[in-house]
Amino acid sequence: MLHCTMNHALQVSDRLELDDVLGNLLYARREEDLGRLAHIAYWDVRRWARKAHLESLAERASDLIIRQPHPSRSAFLEKVDGVIHELEAIRLGLH
Repeated sequence: MLHCTMNHALQVSDRLELDDVLGNLLYARREEDLGRLAHIAYWDVRRWARKAHLESLAERASDLIIRQPHPSRSAFLEKVDGVIHELEAIRLGLH
């Protein structure tokens, strides 16, 4: 019984953390704050994705920083939008 409760608490924690990460990412995207977008993607999204065992998402988030330079600002924002859409799809699947 305790084990089931602990697993449920972790799932709720993961959902709340995803909401926070996604909210921060969406705010930075709305503001077009490239530095903040890069920071959130590399540190927050990557960490959350690894914790959730979503290695492909973690790699995509880290590629925003590691695979530089981007050909243009719009190319960078397009990749960020892809990460955002993936997180939103995951969030819908969790709820």
